[in-house]
Amino acid sequence: MNFSAALIDKMRSEGIPESAIETFAHFYLRLVQGAPATIAETDIIPVDPGSVPNMADLDRYAGSGRVALAKTAIIKLNGGLGTSMGLDGPKSLIRAKNDLSFLDITVRQVGRLNDSLGTSMHLLLMNSFFTELATKEALGGMGAAYRDFVDCFSQHKFPKVDAGTLGPASWPDDPILEWNPAGHGDLFLSLQSSGLLQKLCDRGFRYLFVSNIDNLGAQIDLPILGYFAEEGIDFLMEVTDRTAMDRKGGHLARRKNGRLTLREAGQCAPEDLSFFRDVARYSFFNTNNVWISLDAVKRCLEKKLNLSLPPVITRKLLNVHDAASPAVLNFESALGSAISLFEKSVALRVPRSRFAPVKNCDDLLLIWSDYYVLTQDYQLRLNPSRRLPPISIALDPKHYSLIDLLHERFPTGAPSLVDCESFSVNGDIRFGREVIVRGAASLSNTQPVQLVIGDGTVVSGNRTV
Repeated sequence: MNFSAALIDKMRSEGIPESAIETFAHFYLRLVQGAPATIAETDIIPVDPGSVPNMADLDRYAGSGRVALAKTAIIKLNGGLGTSMGLDGPKSLIRAKNDLSFLDITVRQVGRLNDSLGTSMHLLLMNSFFTELATKEALGGMGAAYRDFVDCFSQHKFPKVDAGTLGPASWPDDPILEWNPAGHGDLFLSLQSSGLLQKLCDRGFRYLFVSNIDNLGAQIDLPILGYFAEEGIDFLMEVTDRTAMDRKGGHLARRKNGRLTLREAGQCAPEDLSFFRDVARYSFFNTNNVWISLDAVKRCLEKKLNLSLPPVITRKLLNVHDAASPAVLNFESALGSAISLFEKSVALRVPRSRFAPVKNCDDLLLIWSDYYVLTQDYQLRLNPSRRLPPISIALDPKHYSLIDLLHERFPTGAPSLVDCESFSVNGDIRFGREVIVRGAASLSNTQPVQLVIGDGTVVSGNRTV
């Protein structure tokens, strides 16, 4: 049987556009022909930190940024579910700060910015087939005030590939599980096939600011926008200094031809992992905050440069909740990889404050806490009272990895962390109201019954029960 034909027929029967089918076929052909899905250490070199411009030096571009606002649209990547945190719905609907969800905060942030600056920036949400319906229902509950500047479109979907046969994966009990989202590298094609690319161009938009919806630190910045517009850049990736906590995340590198590139963990061969995890060698981490010229997007699609994006192929269970389900290969691509497609690509060093994603419950607790504040303009900021370096948090995954478990053990909200250097919790511990954590603090409960930290307790140092 011609499995590639079977996969393509499956996509066509779903009405998937030919451009997306062509991309999937290209990825699949690379797999069956044995083309490397990795970026070898011998093919890249570290980026000289001195060659990366710094956001702190861009203040003179603020005026140009103010002018460019009228031509700028904001895209939030909203395709992810909160499955790793125990949810089966969009992560963007999790309560993030002050009883508001990520979606609530994002929409209000753009609305307030438009009101204060007299602009009409559009907010576009790139959903997946997992998140589209719930997101649209949530938007419908916000009232008519937001409908003038908020719109949705969906990334494409790819069929999961049976890891044994390399044919279409099958799960008749729940056919939706036979598909996976194409990844945020599908952004260009999704804009095109949805009609939004042409609509934006027709309305005079020229620039896009793209970020993950769970990164509340990613906000419009006038000096960055002005720098991007005035210097005629095609693609700008915000990078931040890599720490030990970022060893598994994608890092910036340079190809031998001088072009910047992004290497994700899934694109690293096992023998190169020690280099990949060396944060001194590869010192910049991709925040996935990206600025893109719409003209560059059009040129990319016209020249089919998007087919040059390296596929990210991951092996998973078809049904993550059923250990007996077959192993499958998921094909997707990463938006950051597009930095290598354009001549006028730039990496920009930004402070850690522009990177505050929520990947797990440890991150969510930090957002809940007074480590961050939410301004009247719905901007997430580091608490100005904090005088310490970035915090590290490690919660026992057995008791805190799922959001329901987190709510059970912090029923009245997060403790104060503004004066905390590090916070680790092991064992089953429930926290009362207005608990304060200071300095380097560690709590460990070795008993079979839950330990309760009473209201108003000040936690510091190491404590084992």
